[in-house]
Amino acid sequence: MALTVGTSSAQILHKKKKVDKSTSADNTAEPDKVLYDRAIEDIKHGRQEVGRLSLQTLINTYPDSEYLAKAKLAIADSYYREGGSASLAQAIQAYKDFGIFFPFLPEASYAQLQVANTHYKEMAKPDRDRSEAKAAEEEFQTFLEKYPKDPLAPQAEQRLRNVQEIIAEGDYRIGYYYYVKGDKRAAAARLIAITKRYPLYSKSDHALWMLGDIFERSEHKEIASLYYAQIVRNYPLSPLVGDAKTKLKAFKVPVPQPDPKAQAWMAAEQNTPRQHDSLIKRPLALVRSGPHAELIAAAKTGAPNLQPESDNTSATDVLTPGNRSQLGGSGPAAGNAAVVEIVTPGSGASTGGESAPGGNTGGTEATPPADATPPPTAAPADSSSPPSAGTAGDSKAAATPAAPPAAADPATNPVTTTTTTATPDAKPAADGSAAAPAADGKTADGSQQSATDSNTSDQKESTSKKKKGLRKLVPW
Repeated sequence: MALTVGTSSAQILHKKKKVDKSTSADNTAEPDKVLYDRAIEDIKHGRQEVGRLSLQTLINTYPDSEYLAKAKLAIADSYYREGGSASLAQAIQAYKDFGIFFPFLPEASYAQLQVANTHYKEMAKPDRDRSEAKAAEEEFQTFLEKYPKDPLAPQAEQRLRNVQEIIAEGDYRIGYYYYVKGDKRAAAARLIAITKRYPLYSKSDHALWMLGDIFERSEHKEIASLYYAQIVRNYPLSPLVGDAKTKLKAFKVPVPQPDPKAQAWMAAEQNTPRQHDSLIKRPLALVRSGPHAELIAAAKTGAPNLQPESDNTSATDVLTPGNRSQLGGSGPAAGNAAVVEIVTPGSGASTGGESAPGGNTGGTEATPPADATPPPTAAPADSSSPPSAGTAGDSKAAATPAAPPAAADPATNPVTTTTTTATPDAKPAADGSAAAPAADGKTADGSQQSATDSNTSDQKESTSKKKKGLRKLVPW
């Protein structure tokens, strides 16, 4: 009995010490793995800086380690878990560096998705700065284009729908403000961009209705009927379908049939369960920093728009010289008309700029109308008289479209002026025209004038005018 008591007391007095697995003899053969495991444990327990220090030691000490790529990705994850604007900016850069140095690893898709998720985490409400939402949209589109079959693709698609809902909501609020205010062009510029780029937007049918009303009040019923027809065709379950059909019948326009794909998409959206805030949480929506109601109203099915937004599809109103606004296009008729592009919800969207029927597209030169009167041509010069300094036989100067040919008689073409280079001592003739050079190359008062120098100076002047015109497109 005494032996038993002594043995138990000895066991109590001599407890076994806990063995640290990281410093055991089994792990001493792989110090890089020891550093990596220790850093991962620190990051999991919130010690981000300590974990990054261990990972950086691993990268600097063992540049050929098999844990090199995992260490770089873990550093980016530590910044992402830490949060804050500065840390999230570091996380974006670290994820992008991983995608550049290790593009063929399976973790490259995860790094690209994390770049988009970081911007997604920093998004603000639709009425605030939307630079993070625009960046998140671009990064999600890049991920879906590079890795369409990735297991994380469904998550990226849904988040892209959420982002596009927030961007469209911001443009819709601005367009609705101008619509109520009575500024038709500013409202139409925003609403047209919404209906073309974001057909999955929850209020696209309302945007189409406002566009139809804008063009109806502007006495463009043929364009308004196209917008009303889109409501009937692409949003057949919308509460505005009945009013749209009434408008089409009043315009004596055939009522289109609803699109089966759009009808199936809207039925799926109505049957999808959505999150609802309780009565206690609803007042907290006023103090939330990020979007919440837009994420609930975002579409849950359908293909989001994967085309990046180009420079010529901006939703802002374009101002032409003279403070005249137009809805896209550069032709004379672009400010008074618009093109309605039909986009079926759930099948992607278009990013082409708005062009006016009969107008010019961006970057093309305007074509003069058929009934335009051609400019008067120059009268043929007398064969006996020598050529003037401004019309010497220079093929380059003659091919320049900036200076039209001058008429022999100023009364024939009073608008066209001829640029000539004369010496300071040259005197005009009695009839007001420039003095013609004599046979020996001298003028009437004996001053020397070279036709070659005149042609060269004339060509330089026209070239400088051309460059000046390219720099300054609007002369006032």
